[in-house]
Amino acid sequence: MKGFKEELVNNILPFWIKNVQDVENGGFYGRIDGDNILHPYANKGAILNARILWTFSAAYRLLKIPQYLIIAQRAFDYITKHFLDRKNGGIYWELDYKGNPVNTKKQTYVQGFALYGFSEYYRASGNPQALELSKDFFLLIEDKCKDKVAGGYFEAFTEEWNSIDDMRLSEKDANEKKTMNTHLHILEPYTNLSRIWNSNLLENAQTELIEVFMNHIINKETYHLNLFFDEQWNVKSSIISYGHDIEASWLLYEAAEILGDKKILGIIKEFSLAIADAASEGIMKDGSLIYEKEDQKADSDRHWWVQAEAVVGFMYAFKNSGKTYYKHKAERVWNYIQEQIIDKENGDWFWSRLYDGSINRKEDKAGFWKCPYHNSRMCLEMIENKNE
Repeated sequence: MKGFKEELVNNILPFWIKNVQDVENGGFYGRIDGDNILHPYANKGAILNARILWTFSAAYRLLKIPQYLIIAQRAFDYITKHFLDRKNGGIYWELDYKGNPVNTKKQTYVQGFALYGFSEYYRASGNPQALELSKDFFLLIEDKCKDKVAGGYFEAFTEEWNSIDDMRLSEKDANEKKTMNTHLHILEPYTNLSRIWNSNLLENAQTELIEVFMNHIINKETYHLNLFFDEQWNVKSSIISYGHDIEASWLLYEAAEILGDKKILGIIKEFSLAIADAASEGIMKDGSLIYEKEDQKADSDRHWWVQAEAVVGFMYAFKNSGKTYYKHKAERVWNYIQEQIIDKENGDWFWSRLYDGSINRKEDKAGFWKCPYHNSRMCLEMIENKNE
């Protein structure tokens, strides 16, 4: 497979450099809608900013294009100036367009993404403040978010780290105390932090987190991921998320590989392949991967991030098994992306194709959840594995 470097350098990243920098109020605009119309007064989300930081840091680290480091530094400076809660710790969920906090809740998920961004920025720049923030956020997550009794991490808190009634990450999520999605995106930054910081505390936390996936999150009968849980890990949802399945298949393997425990890695390798097989149930005739299914009712939209994670996940499965049919699945998804998801006129990718094949323009082109992270990471993973 080829074309990943070209896609990253000539299409994805230029869109964000050209269109999303807020030259009046600093940082990055909060929204460009599905019709490519800029909303300069839209609120600014922490997820978007942390993912921009990670993306441009990773791109600079790998490709050494100076402009990428400039964008990464812009993101780092804006996050540390406006999103950081210097009184209570952590970062706020949402700011107004001028950089003032408007939603100060502490979502564990976004603390993880801040850590992901800080740690990658340190890898790219060597900035000592980024390393210290990375360590601080790890210790904060372990102190404030961890369930010291039943294991895992609680979903959300108030600004002062007290309990909160509405713990949902988004309106479509169940209001439960623990979720697969948050645990997956704590696993991910802990893996990255392990690359730059040798710590027994971190090693133990990552080991426990992998065990949480093995003991609670992975359904041992189907090898899909359970999505929502109460405090005692009772499953509270029957939804199958194919995108999260395939994303977890490779992030779990990566986490175990960096951890370096051969016994755990051997177990996770088998889990990883089984999860990839489970995710394959969502592959359509055109090679794409649908979004999710609940009680035999499928949401067959082809989301941009699901396709990106499918390329990486199936290539990991190919690498770990040697079975060429996984590579074939990755190739078919990449072909679908090139034909149906990439916006060849305006840059970057569409949010999704709807079930009837039409472009989904109701969702954002750039925004709270539409970020350069999934598709850029796909390209970077493929470049690092010599599939340029």
